[in-house]
Amino acid sequence: KMSEVEAAFRKFAVYGDTSASGNDMTGKNFSKMCKECGVMDGKAVTSTDIDIVFNKVKTKGARTITFAEFQQAMKELCSKRFKGKSPEEALQAVYGLIEGKEPGSAGTTKATKVGGVDRLTDTSKYTGSHKERFDESGKGKGLAGRQDLTDNSGYVGAYKGAGTYDQTHE
Repeated sequence: KMSEVEAAFRKFAVYGDTSASGNDMTGKNFSKMCKECGVMDGKAVTSTDIDIVFNKVKTKGARTITFAEFQQAMKELCSKRFKGKSPEEALQAVYGLIEGKEPGSAGTTKATKVGGVDRLTDTSKYTGSHKERFDESGKGKGLAGRQDLTDNSGYVGAYKGAGTYDQTHE
């Protein structure tokens, strides 16, 4: 009988990878699993710890870990995550976090349901130079809002003495 932990391992192993058999897990899915199950708490166990442990337990040259290697990784991480507990207790506690979990799409970005056109034509959301093309009511200013009306007199913007050149030298 497959344990709850192994079932969870397999679910995460195939997550986002249709060709995965469920027997090996990539580093990306390993850290996803650790994040979502709460093994990584950002204090005792950080994403760096997880990457280090992953690389420590995997076979040299391999890109994935097996369930056995995963168990080894959990032994490494559990003592960090549950300091002060015996290795067995800590391991059980970590497995308790994992059991029955499946990869959630909790952190994934939800699409905005608002019609795209409404969102893009709402001038109140414009920033920077685009904002200057509209008056307060959101009505366009036309050409004046689109062009930097340039002065083509040939003088540089910051030049103070425009028009002072003595015309007799031509």
